[in-house]
Amino acid sequence: MSAPVLDAAFVTTALGGRLRARAGSAPDSTRFGGAAIDSRAVQPDDLFVALPGERVDGHAFAPYAVEAGATGCLLTHEVRDIESAGPAALFLVDDTLASLQHLGAAWREALVDTQVVGITGSVGKTTTKAIVASVLATKYRVQANPLNYNNEVSVPLCLLELRPETERAVIEHGMYTTGEIALLCRWTRPRIGVVLNVGPTHLERAGSLEAITQAKRELIEALPADGAAVLNADDDRVRSMAAHSPAPVWWFGTAEDARVRGTDLASDGARGFDFTLHLDGASRRVHVPLPGRHLLSNVLAAAATALADGLTLDEVAAAIEALDVPLRLNVIELPGGITVLDDTYNAQPASTIAALDLLDEMSGRHVALLGDMRELGDLSRVEHERVGRRAAEVVALLITIGDEARALGEAARAAGLGDVQHVDSRDAAIEALRARLAPGDVVLIKGSHALGLEHVVTALSERTPDGDAR
Repeated sequence: MSAPVLDAAFVTTALGGRLRARAGSAPDSTRFGGAAIDSRAVQPDDLFVALPGERVDGHAFAPYAVEAGATGCLLTHEVRDIESAGPAALFLVDDTLASLQHLGAAWREALVDTQVVGITGSVGKTTTKAIVASVLATKYRVQANPLNYNNEVSVPLCLLELRPETERAVIEHGMYTTGEIALLCRWTRPRIGVVLNVGPTHLERAGSLEAITQAKRELIEALPADGAAVLNADDDRVRSMAAHSPAPVWWFGTAEDARVRGTDLASDGARGFDFTLHLDGASRRVHVPLPGRHLLSNVLAAAATALADGLTLDEVAAAIEALDVPLRLNVIELPGGITVLDDTYNAQPASTIAALDLLDEMSGRHVALLGDMRELGDLSRVEHERVGRRAAEVVALLITIGDEARALGEAARAAGLGDVQHVDSRDAAIEALRARLAPGDVVLIKGSHALGLEHVVTALSERTPDGDAR
């Protein structure tokens, strides 16, 4: 059987009755390398999908997408001047988002030699995806989008990036409430499903931890009988999913009954950590060249996935020791011997405590700038207080920012931390850190993405604590 081709002919056939009209000067043989919904992100040979937005309509940018190299456009109506922007296959439909989703599912179905590894969890999906992809790539041809493509818009884009020669695709499956992961699975058709953890992330939208558990479980329920459910034995809510799996379960974790188990953990701070990897009575001592022993769970999930997918224990151990993957947390060395742990992408309770654990492993005076953890619903105060108590055990100076983070600082002070300061703005945070940081300090900066704390990291990188320009 010849390999499928993602071209204008395939799109026309896949859209079927959804296609109202076909226009443009490009022939059926026009190929697409993927799809894009932002004209600024268009790559040559992309299919541009014009999505309606609250403030702007993607149709207004379709000519720019063609000028940037798009060879096709998915539209709901004709667009002025698009024909003069360049040759492109134009597909007119009633609903561009639904058509994008349908196309992604159709292309995935055509890739019969590609198997999907689906990953979900409240914390750690993107990091685990990168580690899983790196380990599997030692045996298979693997694709994994480096971004956190995990919803009803980005997963179809991810599917349309897949090439016929790809043997394994590693794809995140995200959710806000029940039914969403089940929908993604109808498009991705995963053979292996990995559930990392269940926590209060998006609790405001989901309504309860039970609803989040049910939503994450949809990935396991979608697996085929000849697949594998890779489940965290250290999380009771994940444990409850085993009874719902049509596929055999591979347990990972530190629990005694985990088939893929990690023991004897020894941290080397920012340089990584060592642990003993166990499988069915055999074991290997492994060095992980990634900062933070909190990554043990992510590494064990990747090990279990690879072992379930045919790699040997020796192959997995060697792949882990060779890991070189980008992490959300960056370690930045500033002049004067100051170290910044930049974990500003986002924040949830589990990931913030994990970052504090890493800070605790490092030598030097510990400082933290911690901001709001959003979307925790009714658990917001109790979770901020829990993080505050852990911070009191780790840091000498705590600076908080954001209304919700006030509870974090109050809990730290109540737990015995004397040096706690609250600031009302990023500029105030920058000035407070510049005034207080000293050579040898290690400072953790973390908060919800909406706070924009990456600007604090940039400002510290540009100037030394005494204010002199670098």
